Amino acid sequence: MGKKYLIGLDGGGTKTKCVVTDFDLIPLYDCQGGPSNFLIIGTELVSENILSLILESTSNLGILPDDIASIFIGTTGAGRESDALKLKNDFIQFSGKKGYDFKTFNVDSDARIALEGAFSGGPGALLIAGTGSIIFGKNQSNNIFRVGGFGRLLGDEGSGNTIGRKGLNEVAKEFDGRGAKTLMSELLKRDFGINDSSQLITEVYRNNFDLAAFAPKVIEAAQNNDEVAIKILEEESDQLILHVKSMINLIGDEAMKLCLVGGTITIDNLYSKMFKAKIELHTPEVKITQAENPPEIGAVLMAKTKL
Repeated sequence: MGKKYLIGLDGGGTKTKCVVTDFDLIPLYDCQGGPSNFLIIGTELVSENILSLILESTSNLGILPDDIASIFIGTTGAGRESDALKLKNDFIQFSGKKGYDFKTFNVDSDARIALEGAFSGGPGALLIAGTGSIIFGKNQSNNIFRVGGFGRLLGDEGSGNTIGRKGLNEVAKEFDGRGAKTLMSELLKRDFGINDSSQLITEVYRNNFDLAAFAPKVIEAAQNNDEVAIKILEEESDQLILHVKSMINLIGDEAMKLCLVGGTITIDNLYSKMFKAKIELHTPEVKITQAENPPEIGAVLMAKTKL
């Protein structure tokens, strides 16, 4: 029997990363291809993209598809088990029609493989605060927990969506004469060309204005000592601290490792500094760390567990 290999894939809305390793998890080949958000573009196109990456990898390594022992993809859109199972089954059917019978192919969310990669399969928590917000954690017994992730209507506290929405809400109040004067109104005019309440309503409700796109302007205003903007950042950073405290209780480890993901809290600005200062103040045992491995290596780790 020939040498066997593992494949891990990190799927997103714009591209999919692929890595092939041996059983010691040493990377041998990596490449990237088209998107994997099957809820948007469908499972057939995503299956085609995945198979293309697998065949490119095996071809460049001079190995056969049969030499691949296990394949694992973590992708956007696979957060629900039923959705992940659909992609799994559809890919197996698609590749089977093309003449390929992959022994083990499994699917989970992109956040799940990011968590696995960040701590090399060990315990820890991954706080994602970009457009939305959610925290995933894993304890010593390999139990997985999640807090948040309720989306823009019910959740996303501490995220770009909520910061942006709250900022626009304060601008709307100023336009009406119901709220305090805020620099955020000037930034909305300067950078988005929105000058009054009528334009704001049109952009948000008719043109689907990206609420998260306004979050950097709220942060900019706060950095220029705008009290209204500072209050928003204080409230939302408090919400992220609640996410972390809840995860500490679930994991049962006050000395929890915490990895941060998402532009809202990883870019060096007032908001990220505010959040990190509150971590030190309220949860001093928590250790903020850098990810030990990228998500695609997390997918390889998960591929190995499926053997």
